[in-house]
Amino acid sequence: MGEPERRDGGLPPGQRTQRGWPVLHYGPVPRFKPDRWEFQVFGATADGAKHAWNHEEFSALPLSTVTADLHCVTKFSMRDVEWTGVSAATLLDLVPPARGVTHVMVWAEYGYSANLRLADFARADSLLATHRGGEPLTAEHGFPVRLVVPGLYAWKGPKWMRGVEYMLADRRGFWEERGYHNLGDPWREQRYSYQEEPGDGPEL
Repeated sequence: MGEPERRDGGLPPGQRTQRGWPVLHYGPVPRFKPDRWEFQVFGATADGAKHAWNHEEFSALPLSTVTADLHCVTKFSMRDVEWTGVSAATLLDLVPPARGVTHVMVWAEYGYSANLRLADFARADSLLATHRGGEPLTAEHGFPVRLVVPGLYAWKGPKWMRGVEYMLADRRGFWEERGYHNLGDPWREQRYSYQEEPGDGPEL
C-alpha cells in the first residue's frame, strides 16, 4: 500500500541537514508502565470491533526495517535513518478498515493526536517505530513506539503512540487545530494552515 517517499538526492525546500537528534515535544515525557500499556485500533474497523494488544503482545508482532529521512517542520532533516518497528501495512492487515475509511487519527499519550490520510498512513515506508539504528528508542524520543511517516513532516508521527482510529471523514489533530497544515507534505512545504488550499482539510 502506498509509495515510498519521493527522493531526488536532495532535501525538501527550506530544510537543512541535522547531524544530531534534537529532543522536541509538547508536554512532559510520560513514564512507561508496561503493566498498564495498551495499543488500540478502533473506530470504523471492518468487523466493527476494537482491537488491542498489551506491551508483550505488541512486541511480538512482526518487525520491519526501513531507511528513511525524518523532516521536522522546524526545518531540520535527519538523513538515512534506520527505523525498525511494526509496519503500518501490517497493522492494516491485522485490523482492516471498513469500506469508506479515508483518514486515520493517531493517538498518543496525554490525548495528543495527529490526523493523516489513509493513503499516507498506508505508505510502504510508514512504520510504528520501536528502534532507531538497532537500539530501542529512548523515552525522550518516543519509547516504546512512535509513528514514522517519512513522506510527511515529523509532527504527523507522534511519539508515545497508543492507538489508531479509523475515520470515515477527516478531523484535525492537536497541531492541525493550532495552525499547522492539515496535510504536512515537506516537498510542498506545507507547514502552516494559512497555506492550505480548498480541499486540504476541514474548516478551522
